Amino acid sequence: MRTLFINIKELLQVREPETIKISGREMQTMPSIKNAFLLVDDDKIVSFGPMVAANKNKGGRVVDVEGKMILPAWCDSHTHLVYAGNREQEFVDRINGLTYEEIANKGGGILNSAKTLQDTSEEDLYQQSEKRLKAVMQLGTGAIEIKSGYGLTAEAEIKMLKVIQRLKKKYPVTIKSTFLGAHAVPAEYKNDPKAYVDHVIETILPQVAEADLAEYIDVFCEKGYFSVADMEAILTASKAYGLTPKVHVNQFNAIGGVPSAVKHKALSVDHLEVMNPKDIQALKGSETMPVGLPLCSFFLGIPYTPAREIINSGLPFALATDYNPGSSPSGNMNQVVATACIKMKITPEEAINAATLNGAYAMGIAETHGSITIGKKANLIITKPIPSYGYLPYDFGNNNVDKVMIGGEFVGEE
Repeated sequence: MRTLFINIKELLQVREPETIKISGREMQTMPSIKNAFLLVDDDKIVSFGPMVAANKNKGGRVVDVEGKMILPAWCDSHTHLVYAGNREQEFVDRINGLTYEEIANKGGGILNSAKTLQDTSEEDLYQQSEKRLKAVMQLGTGAIEIKSGYGLTAEAEIKMLKVIQRLKKKYPVTIKSTFLGAHAVPAEYKNDPKAYVDHVIETILPQVAEADLAEYIDVFCEKGYFSVADMEAILTASKAYGLTPKVHVNQFNAIGGVPSAVKHKALSVDHLEVMNPKDIQALKGSETMPVGLPLCSFFLGIPYTPAREIINSGLPFALATDYNPGSSPSGNMNQVVATACIKMKITPEEAINAATLNGAYAMGIAETHGSITIGKKANLIITKPIPSYGYLPYDFGNNNVDKVMIGGEFVGEE
């Protein structure tokens, strides 16, 4: 179906096709057209420009959005949306003084979620995850990466990845799947964590690859989880299966994970709450996207990724939710953008760039998503009437999304 949007107050993130990521000072720009039109045909953007150039006689539906803005749908490049149950008790434990690491050391954290997921049927897991996916679509997410990692056995990891595939087939949102078998060391391997690394490499990884269940591979490279050597072993093994790395690094400690990830041509390095000059230097000149997860910092009360330092160093920067039951139980990218502006001290332009085109790059889909560009997917956010795009992060906590279009169709409309 053809859809013509008219009287757009401001059409945001208008880019040429060759722009696939934005770095450094360029992130302060937000190319736009005021008083604009936008034409969508089926699932693609086919034309846009000043309202005076709009042709209202091309057929299809005409949508008057006077007073409203249109921007690309959010690209959430780091989530754990497929999980079972919740960890609300750990939330209360933290309020009562326990740290995230202390909770993990007594059997909580990721191991808690893994036990729950292992005991949950695939159908139940699918239904829980489906509700979350539908909710984030309504909030403006048009592309999303989803990781495994709460299984920690071959059977449970594959169960998670099968759920991701089912969601991918049913919903128009673009979904990328990541195998994160090395998310935590299971209790039965506590005294021999290397044996678990070997198990991931020799047993789980081949099964995932043979069934074609993932496009990316991830490792939680952190003290108490997996070392740089562990990560390198897993990433090296994954190359034989064509899986691209997207890795957790520097959440609590800088242990050399960033330079190693860059060496292994990781598409993204995510978390980065703790950074040092060597990490910044390693990222310069690389094709690896630094990704910040501000809702995790907000929820756990840990430092925020030094986004200002990263951008001022001339690097690109992306934002994602880290949607998961333990450290970021929210998939709201609008809140991510607001929190990044408020706590990371980045501008609305930088935050929107980080959550759209750079987010798409961190998922490997920047050629088709993340900007208003002819030929790209018609994944759009139509705002409510707002005074400026800076109002989106300013008015945090309120939903200023009026409608969401994914693949040329409005979400929630039959």
